[in-house]
Amino acid sequence: MAIPPTPLAVLLLLLSLSPLCSSQKACTSDTFSQNRLFAFCDSLPVLSSNLHWTYHPTNATVDVAYRAPQTSDGWIAWALNPTGTGMDGAQTIFAFHNSNNVMTTVSSPITLSNPVVKNSSLSYKVYSMGSDFVNNVMTIYATIQLPGNKTRVNHVWQASNTFSNGLPAGHPTTGPNVQSTATLDLLSGQSSAAAGNSRLHRKNTHGVLNAVSWGILMPMGAIIARYMRVFKSADPAWFYLHVACQCSAYIVGVAGWGTGLKLGSDSKGITYHKHRDIGIALFSLATLQVFALLLRPKKDHKYRLYWNIYHHVIGYTVIVLSVINIFKGFDILDPDQKWKHAYIAIIASLGGIAVILEIFTWGVVLKRKKSGGSDKPHSGINGVNGTNGYGGRQHQVV
Repeated sequence: MAIPPTPLAVLLLLLSLSPLCSSQKACTSDTFSQNRLFAFCDSLPVLSSNLHWTYHPTNATVDVAYRAPQTSDGWIAWALNPTGTGMDGAQTIFAFHNSNNVMTTVSSPITLSNPVVKNSSLSYKVYSMGSDFVNNVMTIYATIQLPGNKTRVNHVWQASNTFSNGLPAGHPTTGPNVQSTATLDLLSGQSSAAAGNSRLHRKNTHGVLNAVSWGILMPMGAIIARYMRVFKSADPAWFYLHVACQCSAYIVGVAGWGTGLKLGSDSKGITYHKHRDIGIALFSLATLQVFALLLRPKKDHKYRLYWNIYHHVIGYTVIVLSVINIFKGFDILDPDQKWKHAYIAIIASLGGIAVILEIFTWGVVLKRKKSGGSDKPHSGINGVNGTNGYGGRQHQVV
């Protein structure tokens, strides 16, 4: 009989696959039109973007060049946010091709309450701005007055292909497009994406915890209870394994749910309704399942049959909702496809094991009936018995 991997092994595997870091592109080889030179540069963590700058302490200005790959029908943007982090309050400079196919640069403040791009002045002085498009790379050039002469500022960058009335309008609200924020230290010459990377780390942690708990340990626990208890030699080990697996799944799942709540509170204006609603339903049903274990009637109690039905329906519902929500999480986080493929391979393997064991246990039950022996599975420590489609007693999930 195939033995599923231990919960610890699966957890270690998933944590090792977690995309908590992304490689950065070197920026030192960049060259610019008109022989522009900059004192510092940094490869930004998302959108394959680079930022170059030169700080002038004598007049508190900074020359900036923001560069990102883009098609001719798209746009890029770079901004300082003097009042916070992220998009809300970002004083933004956009670059794109206008209707005459000429590179154009406009400035516009952006807020969550008014995200429409308008060609208007910013909260700080812009001495010059321009842009160019070379070899499918767009670059924004600007010289700006630092807000409050602060040399440590929050900056935001963006890219998209959506337009409205000839101006940039909207960008994807998942993956790298909502991770593009960092803190720029003009004096040290570094752009630290601490805030953005911290949020990305929490997102990855949230995804890994939920994939391991609801998406792997829960199905493993169901497989253990349904198939291992057919074998008398596995009693009562199967029961302890089942309980350990499901309790571990719930504990890890609660941690994942908690990180999801934190992400939601830190992402004002961004709500993934379906993912959130399924997550709430999933957590509620799993909690009911845990309490149901404490209220489990004895095997000969008249309500034991109804408890079994309840336990099975809720358990399988949790597993189905878990897998659905994990894939919705993949769509939101938008990691490299290899992580999604890795989870598909794991869940497909568990499904394949379940199919093989289903066929095998049918054979065991039919063989016992044919030989005149009892096809009643060993009750073990919890003594769960019931009827099923085999025509006799079933090895039921606890």
